[in-house]
Parts: sequence; C-alpha cells; structure tokens
Amino acid sequence: MAGPCKGPAGSGPRAPRLRDRVHDGYPSRMSTDAASRTEHAPMLKDRYEAVLQRVGEAARRSGRRPEEIVTVAVTKNASMDVVRELFDLGHRHFGENRVQQLAARAAQIDEYRDRIREHPGASGREAPDRPNWHMVGSLQRNKVRKAIENARLIHSLDSLRLAEEIQSQSAKRDRVTEVLIEVNFGEEQKGGIAAPAVRHLVDQMGSMLNVRVRGLMCMAPNTEDETLVRNTFERCREIFEDVRKFIRESDRIDVLSMGMSNDFEMAIECGANLIRVGNAIVGDPVVESTDDEPAPEDAAG
Repeated sequence: MAGPCKGPAGSGPRAPRLRDRVHDGYPSRMSTDAASRTEHAPMLKDRYEAVLQRVGEAARRSGRRPEEIVTVAVTKNASMDVVRELFDLGHRHFGENRVQQLAARAAQIDEYRDRIREHPGASGREAPDRPNWHMVGSLQRNKVRKAIENARLIHSLDSLRLAEEIQSQSAKRDRVTEVLIEVNFGEEQKGGIAAPAVRHLVDQMGSMLNVRVRGLMCMAPNTEDETLVRNTFERCREIFEDVRKFIRESDRIDVLSMGMSNDFEMAIECGANLIRVGNAIVGDPVVESTDDEPAPEDAAG
C-alpha cells in the first residue's frame, strides 16, 4: 500500500455520534444455529475479525483509536443467514443498496430479536440491541418514504430535489432524517454532486428542519493507481473540513464516509471515520433479491 495521506496524525474527524459502533452491542458470540451456517472456508467470523484487525491497524497508523471508526457491513450480496450470523457476532451496522431489501431485512432481524426475547433458552440471554441500517445505494425519490422509515443514515443525497423530497416525507412523519452528501469527482458513471457544488447544496438545505446533513460520502475510482485513489480521498477530506468551517453548528457535521473492501485502509489513513465493507466480510456474492428495483450505482464492495 502506498504511503499515508497528508495531514498530522490524529487529525481525522472524531467518532461519529451514531447510536452503536461496530464494537458495541450484543457480546461477540454465535448461537448454535449461526455456527452451523458457517461451513465454508474462510469462515465469516474469520473474515469479519480480519477486517476489524485491519481497521484497527489503519486507525493506529493515523493516530486514532480503532473504536473511532464505524464499519458498515454491506450485505446487499449476502444471504439472510449471513446477515443473522453477523448480527450474532455483535455487529450492529448494516448497509443495503435497495430500499425494498433493506426494509425486508430490517423486519426479519426485528423478528429474530423478538424470538430471542420470547425464548431466551438455557443461556438466558437478553434480546440484543436493534441494528442500524444504512441506505448506501442511489435513492430514487419514489422510494424515499420507505427509506426514511427504515434507514438510520442515507449515504447518497445527490440533489436538491431529493433533499426536498426527504424533507417533505420526514415532516409528514414528524421526524428528522440524517443524510450524507455524495460527492462525485468527475466520474460520469457514478452518482453524486460535483465537488464545487457541495457547499451550495448545504446552504440550500439550511432551512430544512427535517433533514440533517451529517457529512460526506465518496467513492474512489476503480483503479489500481493508488495515487489517484489517495488524491480522491484527500480532496473529499478537504471539502469535508471546508463544509465544517462553513456551517455554524459544525459539530453536527461529523461523518466522513470513504473506503470499501479494496481501499478502506487508505481511506482511514486519509481521515474516514465510516467505511463500507462488503465482500471482504461477507464473501462471494449470493443472489437474493426481494424486488425488481434496478441495481443502483455500487456504493460498497
């Protein structure tokens, strides 16, 4: 891996104030059913723990603590068995890129928690905390209602029109929806807004009472050129810091979401405090779709 990003050690944003971080929640142990699902090598538990170890090492290299980094396990290509097993391992942040699948899986995990509460078994364990669900794919305006009912954080705000729809639907439900602005650094095939337009969008959203911008999200180019990847992360970090200076209540802008399976260590070194990791945790894709939504631009891998 190429050298670390610019900036002094420990200068990344502090841990985002999400309800649970990757190390929080139910103790890291599997039920008998979950253990029986782990039959193929490398085991899910091994992959998961290996990713957490790499996250910790990257955090320490950048002068931060491992617990300051939120790891979102992107399970869009995983079976429901894998989702439940990760939940049994204590993981509490899950990402999906289709609204319908996110809603269905959130409901299934809620049912799973209810079964544990009603039938604790010999162990007498209490029902684990609810997970946080992240909408990491492109969001269509006609899917906003269902998205805000299930997602803890929407990672892909990319236009004023989408922000207005989120505001409208959230106001109807008397709730505040938290979002990340997706930044695009010149890749036409990807979603997001152009980097120079970020501050203007934040300004336009200033009067919206039911949408709260929590930070920025970006995807690095799919390339083996580490210099180009690092430059993308550095530019996003610079825009993030600029927005924080621009916003009066800058403390609320505290999430910098960068990095996927192939580059999350470099992203952490460049200041990310939230990463989206798919295949490195869940393994090879498993086709298991719950509706006919078109596949949105990939926001994790």
